[in-house]
Amino acid sequence: MGKLVIGTRGSVLALWQAKYIQSRLEKELGILSELQIVKTKGDKILDVPLAKIGGKGLFTKELEELLLEGKIDLAVHSLKDVPVDFVSGLGLACITQREDIRDCFLSQKYKEFRDLPKGAKVGTTSLRRSMQLKALRFDLDTQSLRGNVQTRLKKLQDGEFDAIILAKAGVNRLGIDSHQITYITPLSQEMMIPAMGQGALGVEMREDHQKFALLKKLNDEPTSICCNAERLFVKILEGGCQVPIGVNAKITDNKIYLSAVVGLPDGSKILRDCIDGNIYEGEYLANVLAQRFIQNDAKELLQKAQKMIFGD
Repeated sequence: MGKLVIGTRGSVLALWQAKYIQSRLEKELGILSELQIVKTKGDKILDVPLAKIGGKGLFTKELEELLLEGKIDLAVHSLKDVPVDFVSGLGLACITQREDIRDCFLSQKYKEFRDLPKGAKVGTTSLRRSMQLKALRFDLDTQSLRGNVQTRLKKLQDGEFDAIILAKAGVNRLGIDSHQITYITPLSQEMMIPAMGQGALGVEMREDHQKFALLKKLNDEPTSICCNAERLFVKILEGGCQVPIGVNAKITDNKIYLSAVVGLPDGSKILRDCIDGNIYEGEYLANVLAQRFIQNDAKELLQKAQKMIFGD
């Protein structure tokens, strides 16, 4: 077999992620590979908020079609973009060790979130982030901010926003620092619960691919335990990548801690809960936590959120 073909989106961050996997394939497994850039639906439609585009797999569908056709061997994704249900025949060969899981506040004028003036304009692509921002500060003007990281930073630098929110993992991977943006401040989980899988990369392949089992060697078990619990929580609530759900699992002293938030995009109604237990009971605990949310009408809340986005 010759070089493996890695499918990737074309943004600077996506290419960083694909090259990271490419490097590990060669150094740890002795596998050579080449990159193939693929434009997804989420990359093409930039004038509409993600949640309003609709459909699953906005950043993965085209890559999955190429996997099924055998035109690429693997696809590298930000795990938070990967739908909780896979196309038949496809699966995650591995989940890599997590970067920083937190969200991050970036501003040219304001050092911290609490310093924002009344009515400040905050840019984010995420209903989950907007929901939690509005719950903290109902006066904020949260607006959809689409495009790759460089596009979003440029809009901040040009004064179109008072602040923007990005994943700290992307900020770290791209080496964004005070030379580009004056203030970069991570947000605590008490302020902002991350998205499922945030900070981790998922490598998707055909399950019958001859290298599928071999790539398991790149899997990070603690990250995989946490992310699988997070993904199951979202699956049980019948959520997806573009709904106002935050969930994070972390392992400390052989225990796993799950915290989650579900609510309306405008922050007017929010449910929060958490659970902890044995490190190897992550999926069981995720199910228990999800059922508690369901008993508190989380599914009805998410249906109302959908009506707020799309109308009746």
